[in-house]
Amino acid sequence: MTEITLLDGGMGQELIHRSPDTPTPLWSTQVMVDHPGMVAEVHRDFARAGATVATTNTYAIHRDRLAQTPLHDRFEALHAKALEEAADCGSARIAGSVGPLRASYRPDLHPAPEEAVPLFAEVATLLAPRCDLMLCETVASIAHGRDVLEGARAAGKPVWLAFTVSDEDGTALRSGEPLEEAVAAVDPDAVLVNCSTPEAIPAALDILAGRGLPFGAYANGFERITDGFLEDNPTVAALRLRRDFTPARYADQVMRWVDAGATIVGGCCEVGPAHIAEINRRLTGAGYTIV
Repeated sequence: MTEITLLDGGMGQELIHRSPDTPTPLWSTQVMVDHPGMVAEVHRDFARAGATVATTNTYAIHRDRLAQTPLHDRFEALHAKALEEAADCGSARIAGSVGPLRASYRPDLHPAPEEAVPLFAEVATLLAPRCDLMLCETVASIAHGRDVLEGARAAGKPVWLAFTVSDEDGTALRSGEPLEEAVAAVDPDAVLVNCSTPEAIPAALDILAGRGLPFGAYANGFERITDGFLEDNPTVAALRLRRDFTPARYADQVMRWVDAGATIVGGCCEVGPAHIAEINRRLTGAGYTIV
Protein backbone atom coordinates (compact mmCIF):
# COMPACT_ATOMS: atom_id res chain seq x y z
CA MET A 1 0.00 0.00 0.00
CA THR A 2 0.94 3.66 -0.39
CA GLU A 3 3.09 5.36 2.22
CA ILE A 4 1.34 8.30 3.90
CA THR A 5 2.96 11.13 5.84
CA LEU A 6 0.76 12.08 8.79
CA LEU A 7 1.20 15.69 9.86
CA ASP A 8 0.19 17.00 13.27
CA GLY A 9 -2.75 19.34 13.94
CA GLY A 10 -3.31 22.97 14.82
CA MET A 11 -0.95 24.24 17.51
CA GLY A 12 -2.48 27.69 18.09
CA GLN A 13 -6.04 26.56 18.69
CA GLU A 14 -4.90 23.64 20.81
CA LEU A 15 -3.06 26.11 23.02
CA ILE A 16 -6.23 28.20 23.32
CA HIS A 17 -8.04 25.15 24.63
CA ARG A 18 -5.30 24.36 27.16
CA SER A 19 -4.25 27.76 28.47
CA PRO A 20 -6.31 29.81 30.94
CA ASP A 21 -5.10 33.05 29.38
CA THR A 22 -7.05 35.26 27.00
CA PRO A 23 -5.79 34.99 23.38
CA THR A 24 -3.95 37.98 21.95
CA PRO A 25 -2.41 38.76 18.53
CA LEU A 26 0.85 37.33 19.94
CA TRP A 27 -1.00 34.26 21.16
CA SER A 28 1.01 31.14 20.31
CA THR A 29 4.28 33.06 20.65
CA GLN A 30 3.41 34.54 24.06
CA VAL A 31 2.48 31.12 25.42
CA MET A 32 6.09 29.97 25.15
CA VAL A 33 7.10 32.83 27.44
CA ASP A 34 4.24 32.54 29.93
CA HIS A 35 3.82 28.75 29.97
CA PRO A 36 7.12 27.01 29.15
CA GLY A 37 6.60 23.38 28.24
CA MET A 38 2.98 23.69 27.10
CA VAL A 39 3.97 23.68 23.43
CA ALA A 40 6.19 20.63 24.01
CA GLU A 41 3.24 18.87 25.64
CA VAL A 42 1.09 19.51 22.56
CA HIS A 43 3.86 18.19 20.29
CA ARG A 44 4.07 15.00 22.38
CA ASP A 45 0.32 14.50 22.32
CA PHE A 46 0.23 14.76 18.53
CA ALA A 47 3.13 12.33 18.26
CA ARG A 48 1.37 9.86 20.55
CA ALA A 49 -1.69 10.20 18.33
CA GLY A 50 0.39 9.05 15.37
CA ALA A 51 1.75 12.21 13.73
CA THR A 52 5.09 11.54 12.06
CA VAL A 53 5.89 15.23 11.51
CA ALA A 54 6.03 17.84 14.28
CA THR A 55 5.50 21.37 13.00
CA THR A 56 7.42 24.00 14.95
CA ASN A 57 5.52 26.74 16.75
CA THR A 58 7.14 29.43 14.60
CA TYR A 59 4.29 30.31 12.24
CA ALA A 60 3.85 33.82 13.66
CA ILE A 61 7.42 34.60 14.75
CA HIS A 62 8.23 37.32 12.24
CA ARG A 63 9.96 40.61 12.90
CA ASP A 64 6.99 42.60 11.62
CA ARG A 65 4.62 40.78 13.98
CA LEU A 66 6.88 41.35 16.99
CA ALA A 67 7.51 45.03 16.23
CA GLN A 68 5.99 47.42 18.77
CA THR A 69 5.41 44.58 21.24
CA PRO A 70 7.26 43.60 24.44
CA LEU A 71 8.82 40.70 22.49
CA HIS A 72 10.37 42.87 19.78
CA ASP A 73 13.94 42.02 20.84
CA ARG A 74 13.41 38.26 21.24
CA PHE A 75 13.18 37.19 17.61
CA GLU A 76 16.10 34.75 17.65
CA ALA A 77 15.38 33.56 21.19
CA LEU A 78 11.78 32.73 20.36
CA HIS A 79 12.83 30.62 17.40
CA ALA A 80 15.32 28.79 19.61
CA LYS A 81 12.61 28.22 22.21
CA ALA A 82 10.19 26.83 19.62
CA LEU A 83 12.84 24.43 18.33
CA GLU A 84 13.59 23.34 21.88
CA GLU A 85 9.90 22.66 22.54
CA ALA A 86 9.66 20.53 19.38
CA ALA A 87 12.77 18.46 20.09
CA ASP A 88 12.42 14.83 21.19
CA CYS A 89 8.62 14.86 20.95
CA GLY A 90 8.48 11.44 19.33
CA SER A 91 7.71 12.40 15.74
CA ALA A 92 10.06 11.11 13.05
CA ARG A 93 10.64 14.51 11.47
CA ILE A 94 10.44 18.18 12.40
CA ALA A 95 9.04 20.71 9.93
CA GLY A 96 10.04 24.34 10.35
CA SER A 97 6.87 26.39 10.01
CA VAL A 98 7.17 29.60 7.98
CA GLY A 99 3.92 31.58 8.15
CA PRO A 100 2.79 34.67 6.25
CA LEU A 101 4.25 38.07 6.92
CA ARG A 102 2.02 40.68 8.59
CA ALA A 103 -1.23 38.66 8.75
CA SER A 104 -2.88 35.42 7.67
CA TYR A 105 -5.41 35.35 4.82
CA ARG A 106 -4.39 38.87 3.75
CA PRO A 107 -2.54 38.69 0.41
CA ASP A 108 -3.08 42.43 0.03
CA LEU A 109 -0.65 43.01 2.92
CA HIS A 110 2.19 40.91 1.52
CA PRO A 111 5.26 43.13 1.05
CA ALA A 112 7.37 43.56 -2.06
CA PRO A 113 9.86 40.76 -2.90
CA GLU A 114 12.90 42.79 -1.90
CA GLU A 115 11.48 43.01 1.61
CA ALA A 116 9.76 39.64 1.86
CA VAL A 117 12.43 37.26 0.60
CA PRO A 118 15.17 38.28 3.09
CA LEU A 119 12.68 38.07 5.97
CA PHE A 120 11.62 34.56 4.99
CA ALA A 121 15.26 33.55 4.44
CA GLU A 122 16.22 34.77 7.92
CA VAL A 123 13.54 32.58 9.50
CA ALA A 124 14.47 29.54 7.43
CA THR A 125 18.14 29.91 8.30
CA LEU A 126 17.35 30.00 12.01
CA LEU A 127 15.19 26.88 11.74
CA ALA A 128 17.40 24.83 9.42
CA PRO A 129 19.89 23.32 11.90
CA ARG A 130 17.18 21.44 13.83
CA CYS A 131 14.57 20.80 11.14
CA ASP A 132 14.22 18.16 8.45
CA LEU A 133 12.17 20.33 6.09
CA MET A 134 10.60 23.76 5.75
CA LEU A 135 6.79 24.00 5.71
CA CYS A 136 5.62 27.28 4.17
CA GLU A 137 2.05 27.64 5.37
CA THR A 138 -1.14 29.50 4.44
CA VAL A 139 0.24 30.89 1.18
CA ALA A 140 -2.52 33.18 -0.07
CA SER A 141 -1.15 34.58 -3.36
CA ILE A 142 1.25 33.77 -6.17
CA ALA A 143 3.63 36.53 -5.05
CA HIS A 144 3.63 35.10 -1.52
CA GLY A 145 4.35 31.63 -2.90
CA ARG A 146 7.29 32.75 -5.00
CA ASP A 147 8.81 34.86 -2.23
CA VAL A 148 8.49 32.35 0.59
CA LEU A 149 9.83 29.54 -1.58
CA GLU A 150 12.86 31.62 -2.55
CA GLY A 151 13.48 32.59 1.06
CA ALA A 152 12.96 29.09 2.45
CA ARG A 153 15.45 27.63 -0.01
CA ALA A 154 18.15 29.41 2.05
CA ALA A 155 17.74 26.64 4.64
CA GLY A 156 19.15 24.04 2.28
CA LYS A 157 16.35 21.64 3.25
CA PRO A 158 13.33 20.28 1.34
CA VAL A 159 10.56 22.88 1.08
CA TRP A 160 6.86 22.02 1.23
CA LEU A 161 4.48 24.77 0.13
CA ALA A 162 0.89 24.91 1.40
CA PHE A 163 -1.62 27.21 -0.31
CA THR A 164 -4.80 28.43 1.37
CA VAL A 165 -7.79 28.49 -0.96
CA SER A 166 -11.15 30.20 -0.91
CA ASP A 167 -13.67 28.44 1.28
CA GLU A 168 -16.28 29.04 -1.43
CA ASP A 169 -14.11 27.86 -4.35
CA GLY A 170 -11.22 25.47 -3.83
CA THR A 171 -9.81 26.27 -7.28
CA ALA A 172 -8.85 29.84 -6.29
CA LEU A 173 -6.41 31.27 -3.77
CA ARG A 174 -7.64 33.77 -1.18
CA SER A 175 -6.15 36.43 -3.46
CA GLY A 176 -8.63 35.37 -6.14
CA GLU A 177 -5.85 34.05 -8.37
CA PRO A 178 -6.36 30.57 -9.89
CA LEU A 179 -4.72 27.81 -7.89
CA GLU A 180 -3.64 26.23 -11.17
CA GLU A 181 -1.55 29.31 -12.02
CA ALA A 182 -0.09 29.39 -8.51
CA VAL A 183 0.98 25.76 -8.63
CA ALA A 184 2.57 26.28 -12.05
CA ALA A 185 4.52 29.31 -10.76
CA VAL A 186 6.44 27.46 -8.02
CA ASP A 187 8.63 24.39 -7.77
CA PRO A 188 8.65 23.10 -4.17
CA ASP A 189 9.43 19.55 -3.07
CA ALA A 190 5.77 18.97 -2.17
CA VAL A 191 2.63 21.05 -2.65
CA LEU A 192 -0.33 21.16 -0.30
CA VAL A 193 -3.49 23.03 0.63
CA ASN A 194 -4.00 24.14 4.23
CA CYS A 195 -6.18 26.29 6.49
CA SER A 196 -9.25 26.02 4.28
CA THR A 197 -12.59 24.35 4.88
CA PRO A 198 -12.50 20.57 4.25
CA GLU A 199 -15.18 20.86 1.57
CA ALA A 200 -12.90 23.07 -0.55
CA ILE A 201 -10.05 20.57 -0.53
CA PRO A 202 -11.17 18.04 -3.21
CA ALA A 203 -11.32 20.64 -6.01
CA ALA A 204 -7.87 21.88 -4.97
CA LEU A 205 -6.41 18.36 -4.91
CA ASP A 206 -7.53 17.76 -8.49
CA ILE A 207 -5.27 20.67 -9.45
CA LEU A 208 -2.35 19.68 -7.22
CA ALA A 209 -2.39 16.15 -8.61
CA GLY A 210 -1.53 17.46 -12.05
CA ARG A 211 1.75 19.00 -10.91
CA GLY A 212 3.60 15.68 -10.60
CA LEU A 213 4.80 16.41 -7.06
CA PRO A 214 3.93 14.75 -3.74
CA PHE A 215 0.74 16.49 -2.64
CA GLY A 216 -1.76 16.60 0.17
CA ALA A 217 -3.86 18.74 2.47
CA TYR A 218 -4.60 19.74 6.04
CA ALA A 219 -7.83 21.65 6.60
CA ASN A 220 -9.16 23.76 9.45
CA GLY A 221 -12.30 23.30 11.53
CA PHE A 222 -13.56 26.88 11.40
CA GLU A 223 -16.80 28.14 10.00
CA ARG A 224 -16.12 29.70 6.63
CA ILE A 225 -13.66 32.61 6.50
CA THR A 226 -15.34 35.34 4.46
CA ASP A 227 -13.94 38.51 2.95
CA GLY A 228 -16.17 40.52 5.27
CA PHE A 229 -14.69 38.82 8.30
CA LEU A 230 -11.17 39.66 7.18
CA GLU A 231 -11.86 43.37 6.75
CA ASP A 232 -11.79 43.86 10.53
CA ASN A 233 -8.28 42.36 10.83
CA PRO A 234 -9.36 39.98 13.64
CA THR A 235 -7.36 37.44 15.60
CA VAL A 236 -7.93 33.73 15.06
CA ALA A 237 -9.69 33.59 18.42
CA ALA A 238 -12.65 35.36 16.81
CA LEU A 239 -13.30 32.43 14.47
CA ARG A 240 -15.86 29.85 15.51
CA LEU A 241 -15.48 26.07 15.56
CA ARG A 242 -17.86 24.12 13.36
CA ARG A 243 -20.36 22.09 15.33
CA ASP A 244 -19.89 19.07 13.07
CA PHE A 245 -16.11 18.97 13.35
CA THR A 246 -15.74 15.60 15.08
CA PRO A 247 -12.69 13.34 14.68
CA ALA A 248 -14.80 10.78 12.82
CA ARG A 249 -16.23 13.27 10.34
CA TYR A 250 -12.89 14.92 9.70
CA ALA A 251 -11.27 11.51 9.15
CA ASP A 252 -14.01 10.74 6.61
CA GLN A 253 -12.87 13.78 4.65
CA VAL A 254 -9.18 12.93 4.94
CA MET A 255 -9.68 9.38 3.70
CA ARG A 256 -11.36 10.80 0.59
CA TRP A 257 -8.26 12.91 -0.03
CA VAL A 258 -6.07 9.84 0.30
CA ASP A 259 -8.32 7.99 -2.14
CA ALA A 260 -7.71 10.91 -4.53
CA GLY A 261 -3.95 10.38 -4.31
CA ALA A 262 -2.88 12.62 -1.43
CA THR A 263 0.14 11.23 0.41
CA ILE A 264 0.59 14.03 2.98
CA VAL A 265 -2.36 14.67 5.31
CA GLY A 266 -3.00 16.11 8.74
CA GLY A 267 -4.79 19.06 10.27
CA CYS A 268 -4.70 22.81 10.70
CA CYS A 269 -6.59 25.02 13.17
CA GLU A 270 -9.02 23.14 15.47
CA VAL A 271 -7.62 19.74 14.51
CA GLY A 272 -6.51 18.20 17.80
CA PRO A 273 -4.78 14.99 18.85
CA ALA A 274 -8.09 13.10 18.81
CA HIS A 275 -8.56 13.96 15.13
CA ILE A 276 -5.03 12.83 14.28
CA ALA A 277 -5.49 9.62 16.26
CA GLU A 278 -8.65 8.81 14.29
CA ILE A 279 -6.91 9.47 10.97
CA ASN A 280 -4.06 7.25 12.12
CA ARG A 281 -6.51 4.50 13.00
CA ARG A 282 -8.29 4.74 9.66
CA LEU A 283 -5.07 4.76 7.63
CA THR A 284 -3.59 1.83 9.51
CA GLY A 285 -6.83 -0.12 9.26
CA ALA A 286 -6.91 0.43 5.52
CA GLY A 287 -3.40 -0.99 5.18
CA TYR A 288 -1.48 2.21 4.53
CA THR A 289 2.07 2.59 5.82
CA ILE A 290 2.50 5.79 7.85
CA VAL A 291 5.95 7.33 7.46
